[in-house]
Amino acid sequence: MSLAEFEVTGQKVLVVGAGRGIGKGIAVAFAEAGADVAITSLSAATVGKVAEEIRALGRTALPVTGDATKAADMDKITAQVLAEFGHIDTLVNCVGDSIRKPVVKLPGTSVEGMTEDEWNHVVNINLTGAFQGCRAVGPHLLERGQGSVINISGWASFRGRAGSAAYDAAKAGVMRFTESVSQEWAPFGVRVNAVAPGSFPDPEQMTAEAYQARQDTAKGTVPLGRLGRLKEPGYLCVYLASPAAAYVTGQTWAVDGGVSVQAP
Repeated sequence: MSLAEFEVTGQKVLVVGAGRGIGKGIAVAFAEAGADVAITSLSAATVGKVAEEIRALGRTALPVTGDATKAADMDKITAQVLAEFGHIDTLVNCVGDSIRKPVVKLPGTSVEGMTEDEWNHVVNINLTGAFQGCRAVGPHLLERGQGSVINISGWASFRGRAGSAAYDAAKAGVMRFTESVSQEWAPFGVRVNAVAPGSFPDPEQMTAEAYQARQDTAKGTVPLGRLGRLKEPGYLCVYLASPAAAYVTGQTWAVDGGVSVQAP
């Protein structure tokens, strides 16, 4: 027996940053659950491929291109999706990137410190992208008086690490941004949550040998002993978008195999 509260069949979902990796997994998970999905990326080729996967599942797919960190692009994306779908039930902000560098060159090391451009790139794509998505789609959700936003953060939002200041600060910012917006929008029936994935490399973006090496490393570093599978954050997103999560807002949910709670 299925529970109607977990149904998202027929929902119109916009996944920003779904051309590959976790975003692709989230988009496919929603399609498997019965939603129609709009997917964005900088590249038409990548979203086109994901759109084919979604259509093969019998759902409607809308591939759209644009820079999620730019207001004009996100406004254009939102307008295109609304013109095609009529409304948006769930927004998933899932753009991200990282550069591992110290803030400044450390004594006795050869790695140069992070440049201003590198800092801005990492913060913009991980944090500003979530803002731009909410800024562009938020008025529509608030006018309807319903809907769900899911910002993709990362387990780094719970713990800072040496050599990862920009990325970790941005991901922590996504968590706080989520908490703030959830309080602004709760009186109007719109819920805002975040999902914090651990290690989810995309097998299609690396060689089989490189992926296996990452898997072997995970056996000793991840409490559950393996890498994450791309659709696993998507399963949590489906729950957060469903009526079953109607009383859940402002939370950041880790999907990381236990990494964020193990002793440093």
